[in-house]
Amino acid sequence: MIGLLFGQLIHKKAPHLMVSVQGVGYELQAPMSTFYQLPPLNSTVTLYTHLVVREDNWQLFGFAVERERELFRLLIRVNGIGPKVALSMLSAMPVEHLVACLQAEDITHLTKIPGIGKKTAERLQMDIRDPLAKWLSGLDQPMASNPLSSLEEDAISALMSLGYKPAAAKKAVSAVKENTDNVESLIRLALQGITA
Repeated sequence: MIGLLFGQLIHKKAPHLMVSVQGVGYELQAPMSTFYQLPPLNSTVTLYTHLVVREDNWQLFGFAVERERELFRLLIRVNGIGPKVALSMLSAMPVEHLVACLQAEDITHLTKIPGIGKKTAERLQMDIRDPLAKWLSGLDQPMASNPLSSLEEDAISALMSLGYKPAAAKKAVSAVKENTDNVESLIRLALQGITA
């Protein structure tokens, strides 16, 4: 099992990247949250990995933080959630927000993620409840327990789709969220704050 790679980042084009470790190039797929944390090309990078072995295919997935890999492993154990959908889920929102949606059984937000329909979201809620609670109880540091509002989530997603990093998008939205209750104006105000 390949659990960690430490080497030179030689290619990155979401969701694919390649890391050279002592002359061997490892091809990986990673969620957008990891891509936002990658250093420039030819820099040294450390990634936590998970290897998925199928009869006709081996796929290696990379994560910037171990907590993200652990959640990925929980997700792919759910019937109907394969690696591609789990990667999509981790790309759609930060780990803390995804966990908050799962804990709150927020079907509405989950079905906005590509590859997640209503039936899949409902099965996911049922199948992951106990493993998620067990995983959370074993963490050294608790997850943030204040989920974002739907308005904030939509605004942050819009900013991320424009290329802003999750932390910058969240900070910009948090700074102006009290000034409006409309998602379009929240995005506009957040963009003004980022570019000011």
